[in-house]
Amino acid sequence: MIWQTNSPPNEKVISKLMADLGVDKAIASLLVQRGIQTFEDAKTFFRPSLEQLHDPMLMADMHKAIDRITTALNDNEAIIVFGDYDVDGTTAVSLMATYLGNRTDKVTTYIPDRYSEGYGLSLQGIDFAADNDISLMIVLDCGIKAIDKVAYAKNKGIDIIICDHHTPGETIPNAVAVLDPKRKDCSYPFKDLCGCGVGFKLIQGIEQSEGRPAEGMMPYLDLVAVAIGADIVSMTDENRVMTHFGLQQINTDPRPGLKAIMATFQLNNFSNSDVVFKIAPRINAAGRMEQGNFAVDLLMARDHKRAKELAKQIETYNTDRRVLDREITEAALTQIQTNNEVNQFSTVVYNPNWRKGVIGIVASRLTETHYRPTVVFTKSGDHLAASARSVKGFDLYSTLEACSDAIVQFGGHKYAAGLTIREDQYDYFKSRFENEVAKRITEAQRVPTLRIDLALDFSEISPKFFRILEQFAPFGPDNMTPVFMSKSVRDTGFGKRVGANEDHLKLNLQQSGQLFPAIGFGLGAKLEQTQNNAPFDVAYTVEQNEWHGNTSLQLKLKDLK
Repeated sequence: MIWQTNSPPNEKVISKLMADLGVDKAIASLLVQRGIQTFEDAKTFFRPSLEQLHDPMLMADMHKAIDRITTALNDNEAIIVFGDYDVDGTTAVSLMATYLGNRTDKVTTYIPDRYSEGYGLSLQGIDFAADNDISLMIVLDCGIKAIDKVAYAKNKGIDIIICDHHTPGETIPNAVAVLDPKRKDCSYPFKDLCGCGVGFKLIQGIEQSEGRPAEGMMPYLDLVAVAIGADIVSMTDENRVMTHFGLQQINTDPRPGLKAIMATFQLNNFSNSDVVFKIAPRINAAGRMEQGNFAVDLLMARDHKRAKELAKQIETYNTDRRVLDREITEAALTQIQTNNEVNQFSTVVYNPNWRKGVIGIVASRLTETHYRPTVVFTKSGDHLAASARSVKGFDLYSTLEACSDAIVQFGGHKYAAGLTIREDQYDYFKSRFENEVAKRITEAQRVPTLRIDLALDFSEISPKFFRILEQFAPFGPDNMTPVFMSKSVRDTGFGKRVGANEDHLKLNLQQSGQLFPAIGFGLGAKLEQTQNNAPFDVAYTVEQNEWHGNTSLQLKLKDLK
């Protein structure tokens, strides 16, 4: 792992911010790194407000979408809310269906089956709508490339509104309205919404058009916060605002479904990290192992008893999913070794029996192990389906575009994608992808990097410093938890390996007369480097540790050398 230290910000700007805010240099430096240069910038950053949300009417086709939904509500039309089977899709469907369900009893939901229907707007879903005399379909977190499906729905007399956030193709589907901030002709100022976020903007637009303030939408922001965290979109601009208030909702008045999931954990306060690593995988497990509509039923449950029953079932799915993804990851690593492909530029593996619902997780695991663009295939009907993951800085989407002669269809973004190929094209695709990656990837992109925000002396770490640091949250892409580096630290001599397999490292670190406990997950093998009073450098984040009612600061090690 290469440590990359951020370039030092402008000293004049730092000095002015220190004076204006009354903070120390370390805090001011972190703020300037995040683009915060004035008192007003800092006020906006530290005090999120619903007033910071952009006007939804700036989004292309927003007026058309609102008009069509208003007509449907006034005419008592049947509406179906359709969405993808992942966390972003199921939260988006739950959000929209809950909102509309408060205004009409003619709303139904539809999540496609991952195995029989696949990703995106499906013919089966459209046929279901037609068979049930449904005249309006709201499609969330997918649909931006569903040109033929939208035309098929139109022939069946079904109007479609698309709320998507994926990159469009050259042609936009001929729907009643297509809401997607990534449309080339869309002037919406923030491009990094998730699918649920686009759905929320539509609800905000309806509320605004009827003269109601944004504060009334607070109860829906718990779902938006879960979707933003799970979809790993930029934690800046209005995503940060919506997550801030969404986490407030989660921690004070969560809907029964989220409350039932949260009851599994002994936590007083859920952070965005808890959403990503605790709540989201359980919601995802329903679509991976069984049916995504289990997750929608849970998130829309009004009865706490029913929510607990569904959460218990989803917990079982999540446990099964863990076992499966571990087994498939081990098999894939063996396949790479057996085929003597350890030193290639890319990873492409295939087994017809791997479960489609977990190959995305496996692709992420393989990327962590071999650190290169990865595609994991399994059999899906007459074709092979795959999940693809990338490494930092490498554009997976454009690489797949370059291999489009070997692909039936694909979609996604820079770091993650899904694709389908013909079975007889597997070897050809594998060769094409390897060649394209080899041509495009740089040497720097082939080595994992650790971004260091700031070099710190232990004497600079105090409870006050940590209290201000906490206000940088919620953390996520483009506003990550600050990573610090301290040089020439020593262990007090009580360092040890911990955990069931002794994978982790527990140390007591000292520097400048200051002492901090430290934990390094997955760093157990580095114990030897910390012994015999030898000095070493550490990269870490600062966190609060609670034990038997006592709280203290602890360093969470990222790496040491």
